[in-house]
Amino acid sequence: ELLERVRKGGGENAILRHTQRNKKLFVRERLKLLLDDESFLELSPLAGLDMPYGDVPAAGCLTGIGKICGIWCVFLASDATVKGGTIYPIGVKKQLRAQEIAMENRLLSVHLVDSGGAFLPLQSELFPDKLHGGRIFYNEAIMSAMGIPQVAVVCGSCVAGGAYVPTMAEEAVIIDRIGTLFLAGPPLVKAATGEYVSPEDLGGAKLHSQVSGCTDHFAPSEEEAFECIRNVISTLKYEPVPEEGREHDRPLYSPEELLGLAPQDYRCTLPVKLILSRLVDGSRFQEFKANYGTTLVTGFGHVEGHLVGIVANNGELAHDAALKGSHFVQLCSQRGIPILFLQNTAPQPAEPTSISQSNRLKAQASMMAAVACAAVPKITVVIGGCYGSDSYAMCGRSFSPNFLFLWPNARVALVDSGHFSTVPQAGDSGCTDESELNQLKANAFKPVQYPVLSRLKEESSAFYSSARLWDDGIILPQNTRKV
Repeated sequence: ELLERVRKGGGENAILRHTQRNKKLFVRERLKLLLDDESFLELSPLAGLDMPYGDVPAAGCLTGIGKICGIWCVFLASDATVKGGTIYPIGVKKQLRAQEIAMENRLLSVHLVDSGGAFLPLQSELFPDKLHGGRIFYNEAIMSAMGIPQVAVVCGSCVAGGAYVPTMAEEAVIIDRIGTLFLAGPPLVKAATGEYVSPEDLGGAKLHSQVSGCTDHFAPSEEEAFECIRNVISTLKYEPVPEEGREHDRPLYSPEELLGLAPQDYRCTLPVKLILSRLVDGSRFQEFKANYGTTLVTGFGHVEGHLVGIVANNGELAHDAALKGSHFVQLCSQRGIPILFLQNTAPQPAEPTSISQSNRLKAQASMMAAVACAAVPKITVVIGGCYGSDSYAMCGRSFSPNFLFLWPNARVALVDSGHFSTVPQAGDSGCTDESELNQLKANAFKPVQYPVLSRLKEESSAFYSSARLWDDGIILPQNTRKV
């Protein structure tokens, strides 16, 4: 339901105004004209969902990965049906993440610009800081220096910050009578100088193609503009990553069954091999240290023909499990094998300080170091609950996985809200005075506790996370192999 809401952009009225009055194609129709096929992975489609200033998901910007002329590209496309494509803080974050993916994987960038620039009332949240709007232009320059091509289509009104994106791209196409490019549009010119000027005269396609030279190609229509971009990409001499014709088997057990295996109770974990047997080719899994540290499962398998090392929680990340994980991650790094992390930790109540707990801390620290320094691609999927330090050791967001996806049932938090509902027992509280202990028990069930628990539960949900771009999107369990 949420994805369907996202696909409607700014709503039916906004789409009608965009397509009928302004005679423009909807952003998703533009992508269909550009892409080789329907193999398109939309990134963080729920970004901005239910945030205070983002009453419409996607924040006026659609990002994703797909192919043009056989070359994998990152797409950054304005959705002008959402507040005129105006950029909100979450929209800036979304574009920066797309550029990070492009740089990390050396993917060509395609900008479809139809934007009113920054949303001025929130300028303090998207202009002055290092990772605010200006970083988009900085990244364009750095990517160009790295030899990563960037092309753009001016397919609407591009104002202020929106005007720098196509002018910093290596080649830009502008569409006649639809595309305009200026720092300040006609209303601001009138306010500043009293002069009446049309959008075409101020920054239309003919002006920028014939006079200013801001754009490199003139297109009479949107269809011709996208065909022009496909032609430009075909002549870039940008070599795609070679893809061998990999033969691979389907799992012996249907991936559709993953929907029924997605854990909803975070106080325990189901055997993770049930998940693996529906993820890896032929359900073949070569386990590493099978009988040691069994709360973590490690080993090798193929996914869609690609050899990967798999590190999957099978319970809490105990001392032996963390040592095993550290060893296996170093092995993958040494052999140049990408790593797939599957996070689902059964949270354990806090224990008194002991030697065993200290050993566990040291072992987890060792695994964190191994994960951070592993110079191979890392993809993380949160398939259940993941809490505290296990998120770090299992390559959570702060450890920079190449991609991080969540199943809809996933929960990510420092602590599990379920633990706060238990009443402290005598001897566990550190209280020796009986009246003090009784007071503590009484406080445990006061109404003031419940708003805190409710907030903790809400903020640990997959949807809360994805709305804030703490991941690259929520995916359906049965689509995990494809993604």
